[in-house]
Amino acid sequence: MTPLKPYLVRSLYEWILENGMTPYLLVDANYEGVIVPTAYVSDERIILNTSPSAVENWVLDNEAVSFSARFSGISENLYVPINAIMAAYAKENGKGMMFDDRFEDDIPPEPNNKPEKPITKKPVLKIVK
Repeated sequence: MTPLKPYLVRSLYEWILENGMTPYLLVDANYEGVIVPTAYVSDERIILNTSPSAVENWVLDNEAVSFSARFSGISENLYVPINAIMAAYAKENGKGMMFDDRFEDDIPPEPNNKPEKPITKKPVLKIVK
């Protein structure tokens, strides 16, 4: 199956916009492949205003989010792999979704080392009157 996370991010983005709010992305700035202005990174994270009025050339596909935005009047091209997104939420009320480090599409489940033994029980019959 295709990864779930890009679909959730897209849905949250559209839902926030439809409700007249400002979509924000919380991004792990140290994730491999992330291109953001480092001057605005705090605690290895950056919060990005992704409102259509704040960005240009918005592309959100299954691999990444890319767009241009202004930081202190200087236009920057940003690139954020989907797995670097830690949260998508509305600025005004914080409603949205957080994604933990082990989101289902990021890391496959750990294998179960113990083979499961099927439980076998003998059938039980009762007399019903």
